[in-house]
Amino acid sequence: MSLHDDAVLVLKGYAPEAAHGDQAELRQAYLDHLACHDDGMWKACGAGHVTASALVIDPERGKVLLTLHRKLRMWLQMGGHCEPQDVGLEAAALREATEESGITGLTLLPGGPVRLDRHPIPSPCNWHLDVQYAALAPAGAAERISEESLELRWFGYEDVPGVADASVVRLLEATRSRL
Repeated sequence: MSLHDDAVLVLKGYAPEAAHGDQAELRQAYLDHLACHDDGMWKACGAGHVTASALVIDPERGKVLLTLHRKLRMWLQMGGHCEPQDVGLEAAALREATEESGITGLTLLPGGPVRLDRHPIPSPCNWHLDVQYAALAPAGAAERISEESLELRWFGYEDVPGVADASVVRLLEATRSRL
């Protein structure tokens, strides 16, 4: 199965809760995008492309690990572009979270994606259609900064709204509702 096919299956199986507002509309927009663009998973697609991310969370300590993104200079969850070796969106999200956090042994929160978030990105990417997961950090996890980050830092749940944008806050809220 191709990554494109996997993304379609994941999105068809994503059942957004009514409480999450625009999620049903975004789900359909992602499916429409993939139906119109065979290359809709790849950075080269000028109309935008599907990306995968994961919020690294330590529920026992009530903390999340955010990256100060090198290019965007914003505190964000780990994530980014799908790669040809990714067998699915879950694998892409877990790979990105592991690469950017340096933490081995991350596991995705069961139940599939937590949220969808579509946002503009500077050219040539134009749009990211992000499929967002949550990754649970193992006990005693030690982070290691990657070249994509200026900094990594653990934040208490209550501190996230003061440092991150509304998208990250919504992802944290949706993740906490599933713990």
